[in-house]
Amino acid sequence: MKNFLQKFGKSLLISIVALPIAGLLLRLSAADLLDIPLYQAAGVILAQMDAIIAIGIAMGLAKTKDKGIPALTGFLAIIVLKEGLKIMDPELNMSVFGGVLAGLLAAWVFNKFKNTKLPSMLAFFSEEKFPITVIIFIMIPVAGLMSLIWPYAQQGIDAFAQTLMGLGALGIFIFGFLNRFLLPFGLHHVINTYVYFGLGEYETPSGEVVTGEITRFLSGDPSAGFFIGGFYVTMMFGIPAIALAITKAAKKRKQETKSLMMSGAGTSFLTGITEPIEFTFLFTSPFLYFIHAVYTGLAGAVLYLLHIRHGFSWGAGVIDFILNMNLSDHGYLIILVGLAFAVLYYFTFYYVIIKRDIPLIGREKDIEFGAEASEQEKDLTLSHSNHEYMAKKILQYIGGKENVITNDNCMTRLRLELNDTDLIDEDKIKQTGAHGVIKIDKHHVQIVIGSQATTVKKEIDTLIE
Repeated sequence: MKNFLQKFGKSLLISIVALPIAGLLLRLSAADLLDIPLYQAAGVILAQMDAIIAIGIAMGLAKTKDKGIPALTGFLAIIVLKEGLKIMDPELNMSVFGGVLAGLLAAWVFNKFKNTKLPSMLAFFSEEKFPITVIIFIMIPVAGLMSLIWPYAQQGIDAFAQTLMGLGALGIFIFGFLNRFLLPFGLHHVINTYVYFGLGEYETPSGEVVTGEITRFLSGDPSAGFFIGGFYVTMMFGIPAIALAITKAAKKRKQETKSLMMSGAGTSFLTGITEPIEFTFLFTSPFLYFIHAVYTGLAGAVLYLLHIRHGFSWGAGVIDFILNMNLSDHGYLIILVGLAFAVLYYFTFYYVIIKRDIPLIGREKDIEFGAEASEQEKDLTLSHSNHEYMAKKILQYIGGKENVITNDNCMTRLRLELNDTDLIDEDKIKQTGAHGVIKIDKHHVQIVIGSQATTVKKEIDTLIE
């Protein structure tokens, strides 16, 4: 189940890739900025999020390398569902939930029927093409069934949304906390998708009804932006403060640590992408990450209490902060709140790192590893159990699967033969939780994992295949 949810979360991530450029174009071309009506066409991407989500889920969960037919299956699923609902009751709107349902059914249909062989006279429609036919037959009765069920579900969702919104600062704190807390499990996109694209409704001046914090904010809803505005505090001020605390707490390789932290802080400040910093302490110190999650929720709650609202098209970096300032209420005050949180973040992280002697980058305990695995390595364990993610990052930091000739392991180490070991980023590999990296020669490298080496090796095999 956990594996499924992680893949599901990644599938939702695929769907939001188009949002940054769509949001930027929509905002830059608006009448109060560059006033280029043609570029407002980018807004259709936000309005069609249900279809994009359906396609993304179908692609992400389909068990095949060629994602073209799963994508088409997902697209057919959502358009048949929407048209069926429209015929039965024009007032029904399943929004992103319709996309999720259509995507899940499309993925299931594809995996179930992709190998189905038909009689020779129908051979053109068999095997991987067969799900395209099946999904149409399935989605028609599904649309009819949902036209009966969804009015009740819609009432329930509305009640949930109203409850979350009605909780005021507490509801915003809960969302902000879960947004960060669920990230290590790959599940944050699930709750994000609902809040970003399903929470609340707003009718635009042109009569179009849009849902979700992001969509409503960009469409000018004066009540949107309270749930997402707090991320500016975290990403523009909190993350850079964490980077500064880690840099100041470093005891060795200070220049190297500073360079790595500053680049990560800059990425977060400019674009709102936080992973380069968060993953330097997530696995090493879950306690620090818990504090980070609490502060993220707290930042949103504080903005709400101060009646500050702001929004973004995708990431809460300085670019979105400036572009969307005209749509915000007192958005400039986020700078003052952010500076206060930066101080809070810095001193909290610095104190905890020093007090607990947390071996973050620049504070690693020296362990000498020889070319041969030693007995003491059998006692080494990883500080986390996210083997799939670790394998993915290790593969990235050894130059990608194109650089891998063979992938093998002993009891405690990955033993890799590569085209070029100069492509290895040792520091980044150690940030994944690996205990050491030993370059043997131009083509061979060993990565010390500990007792979970076999598990990580299998995950890498899966990614390479």
